[in-house]
Amino acid sequence: MTAETTVWMVSALAAFSVGLGKGGLAAMGTFGVPLIALVMSPLRGAAVLLPVFVFSDLFALYLYRHEFSRRNLLILIPAATVGIGFGWMFAASVSDRAIEILVGVIGLAFCFNTWRQRHHQRPPHDADLPRGTLWGMVLGFSSFVAHAGAPAFQVYVQPQRLPRLVYAGTSAMTFAIVNAFKLVPYWALGQFSGANLHLSLLLCLPALIGTQVGKIVVRRVSERSYYRFLFVALVAVSVELIFKGLR
Repeated sequence: MTAETTVWMVSALAAFSVGLGKGGLAAMGTFGVPLIALVMSPLRGAAVLLPVFVFSDLFALYLYRHEFSRRNLLILIPAATVGIGFGWMFAASVSDRAIEILVGVIGLAFCFNTWRQRHHQRPPHDADLPRGTLWGMVLGFSSFVAHAGAPAFQVYVQPQRLPRLVYAGTSAMTFAIVNAFKLVPYWALGQFSGANLHLSLLLCLPALIGTQVGKIVVRRVSERSYYRFLFVALVAVSVELIFKGLR
């Protein structure tokens, strides 16, 4: 198997995981960048997957165009924009090794946060500016570096106990806007070359397939089996990235 074939297969698997996330297996979307970073620089991998995220977001925007929390958007989006700015400065000033380590750490943090939420029920609270600003900035930074803003969003929004459709719509709106905002700094970093955009275009197909598969799997696979697989796989990939960066 040639190196080019390996890059394509791993990239397609990363895009497929993005589609699974949009199809209902939300946590699988976090798998994309750690996986693709095994075969290319994490910054390039994130740039290749960004148009795939934006393309997938269009479907989510249509589905949830009437179901979302306006107050949460007004708090999270400005804060996330600041976080994107910090992520932009970070990515422009450090090596690929440092980004690999950070992406691995974010992957492990996602697993820990999901485990903590499943075992420690937090008291409900309303949307508020101080917490929303803090977690919105974390969301923007981690989303820019590794398309992994979901943990910060969950920490802030889940305790509000929003109706299921409103929660899903708020998530869809937030990340659609954040992903659109990230296009400019990724372009400024020179990551939207012809080769990268061509690969992004090809990866839209496995992402669409992943969306359809996600809709089927979410109805048939038990939650325990799903999270067990996700944790083991994401921990393994994240640890490999950390060691790869340290080497």
